Parts: sequence; C-alpha cells; structure tokens
Amino acid sequence: MRIDKFLWSIRFYKTRSIAAEEIKKNRVSIGTSAVKSSKEVKEGDVIKIRKNQIDYKIKVIQIPKSRIGAKLVPLHIQDVTDKEQYELLKLRKISQDYYRNKGEGRPTKKDRREMDEYVGNDISSDFTDWDDFFGETGDDSEEED
Repeated sequence: MRIDKFLWSIRFYKTRSIAAEEIKKNRVSIGTSAVKSSKEVKEGDVIKIRKNQIDYKIKVIQIPKSRIGAKLVPLHIQDVTDKEQYELLKLRKISQDYYRNKGEGRPTKKDRREMDEYVGNDISSDFTDWDDFFGETGDDSEEED
C-alpha cells in the first residue's frame, strides 16, 4: 500500500491529500530516508512523522485493506514514539493556555481594564478636560478687533 494511503487509512491524517502534502514537505520518512507518496509500506517498517512539532514513530504491524475505525488502529500499528516527545507536546499546550478559551468572543470590560493597566495607555486618566485636550478656550463668543 502507498504510504500516503496508509497514513490516511490508519487515521494519522484526515485526508489523503493532506498526507501527500506532508510527505512532499519531507515530514515523513521510513528509516532514515525521506519518501515520496508512491513509496510502498511493508510490515515491520518504522515510519517517522513530524506533526505538531513533535516526531512520532510508528511501526507497521499489519497493512489495512482500506480506511479503518479508530478502535482498530492499534491492531495495525504500534506507537514507538519517545515519551519525551509527548512531554514536549504537553508542555507546549500548557504554556499556550490561559484563562479564556479560544473563540470565546470579545474581551469583557474587566479584560479591557486589565489590558489598559498592563499597557499603561489609559487616555481617560490623562485627559479629564476634553476642552483642553481639543484646544478649545471655553468661550462661545469670538473676539473682534
């Protein structure tokens, strides 16, 4: 089976075209050599895949006939990735998290105040008299000479 089809069928990539694209970018290799999408995968091959900034290593146990369910994946591959790689991924996720989840919308008033305190550009405290700010004298009458 072709390597792009294999990576798609074991659900490592969502589509076969994404798998082929990653192979073109030299993020997939068998042994020490980079491969092309047409490379045939055999049982016993160790495939190295660079995904999400970590290096996965999987050993081919059995070649599936077509795309398989997620529960059947362990029957076809064995994960031999170093544990340090998973720890790196976990640390990156923790460092990127903060109290608000992605996609929660616009900042609240409290968030705005905290951002203003952090940045230190609170215009309302610097310019309380808007007439002075805009250069107006406060007189409505114009002087005539």
